[in-house]
Amino acid sequence: MTTLYGISNCDTIKKAKKWLESNQIDYQFHDYRKDGLDQQWLINIEAKVGWESMLNKRGTTFRKLSEEQKDNIDREAALALMLELPAMIKRPILHTQNSYFVGFSADNYSKVFA
Repeated sequence: MTTLYGISNCDTIKKAKKWLESNQIDYQFHDYRKDGLDQQWLINIEAKVGWESMLNKRGTTFRKLSEEQKDNIDREAALALMLELPAMIKRPILHTQNSYFVGFSADNYSKVFA
């Protein structure tokens, strides 16, 4: 089973969904805000892809952090922030074939589902 994790109003999520649907790939969508998010899930994903690749530094949520928070971010701080503020998680996270992929690119998805 393929699962796409993210926030439903995110433009990148919309692109990923459209790509999956146009390529007839069945998937479930897990919305962090509606379906929830727990610390153990974050820890499991972080162990596979690393907190640096999970942390969305381009979004407004990250930019709103204090300079001290940005300068002192480490694994524990990043995971705590992602748990508290799910918009801090780079989107989407795709789970398929026992692997996780962060972000969306049509080329990458084509390779994953080849």
